[in-house]
Amino acid sequence: MNIKILVATHKNYEMPADSDLYLPVFVGKDLHPDVNHTFIGDNTGDNISKKNAHYNELTAIYWAWKNLKNVDAIGLVHYRRYLSLNHHKNLNEILTKKDIEKLFTETNIILPKKRNYFIESNFSHYIHAHHQEPLDLTRQIIAKDYPSYLGAYDKVMNSTSAHMFNMFIMRKKYFDWYCNWLFDILGKVEDQLDISDYDTYEARVYGFISELLLDTWITANHYDYKEVNFVYMEKQNWLKKGSNFLARKLEGTL
Repeated sequence: MNIKILVATHKNYEMPADSDLYLPVFVGKDLHPDVNHTFIGDNTGDNISKKNAHYNELTAIYWAWKNLKNVDAIGLVHYRRYLSLNHHKNLNEILTKKDIEKLFTETNIILPKKRNYFIESNFSHYIHAHHQEPLDLTRQIIAKDYPSYLGAYDKVMNSTSAHMFNMFIMRKKYFDWYCNWLFDILGKVEDQLDISDYDTYEARVYGFISELLLDTWITANHYDYKEVNFVYMEKQNWLKKGSNFLARKLEGTL
């Protein structure tokens, strides 16, 4: 199989050794043309590189959708986040082509294990960290243009876990179906949402919304998938993460 897993990055960073499988893509290349000249940019061919500040790693996904031809499967990971069959923080132990081909004998979609929030829903977690308006608008658009997906959307919003970070590997036809659906919805949200008063972080809104749309698409279509481990290659400050989470919760109650 010809499989390409995009490694979304916005900086110079160590990449996996298997360059036939893993394809580093510098996201937002149009916005930062002089940062890196080694990795392929997301600004070639049909692209939305200029929207990277609002779409995050989706500019790499869009680029692959429009420009990668003659491939059997496409995936996306991040320069610090990978998929693996174990939990080792080692680039030599992330998913290999052999691993993926074996998984594809059982499924068409590979995802990281779900992230669990336990004490709150995906909806409440989102609105404690971001503006609520984009989610409400997304629901309105789905209700109008994709009504058969509305039940799945509500189910995902009420769930306490989700497949996050826009990480996946899909057979090409599923990837094409997903992108066609995803970017149509996000484009309509973008047309109707005023983000002129959003700060730099909140302006990444379309990337944030998309993280919850992946499960909506999978749930609505009843697609089977296989989960593998999610490995973050750097140390994480769990105390700081926990403090920030509690602060957002408290702010939401004021």
